[in-house]
Amino acid sequence: MVLLEWLNTGSMTTARYRHTASVLKNGKVLVTGGMYNSEYLNSTELYDPSTGNWTSAGNMNSGRQSHTESVLTNGTVLVVGGFNGTNLLNSAELYDPSTETWTAT
Repeated sequence: MVLLEWLNTGSMTTARYRHTASVLKNGKVLVTGGMYNSEYLNSTELYDPSTGNWTSAGNMNSGRQSHTESVLTNGTVLVVGGFNGTNLLNSAELYDPSTETWTAT
């Protein structure tokens, strides 16, 4: 018999909704953007399942919600589109986990 259960873990630094999350090649989870109250977030966070801790992963160039996020074969993460409260976005950004930097594409 297999028992399945939910376990409590650490909390994100910033409450958010309409964000995205992806599992990186190193096993950490990258959470990007979203909203808090009426603010469109450019902040990002990393969750480390081995410790249960959340840390900042820097800021994207644009605050965005309802965007997409994909881990590419080289390990970088592509964040595309979304909405910033005024405009639908066609911009994209890359996160490099090895340097912990964001770059507009």
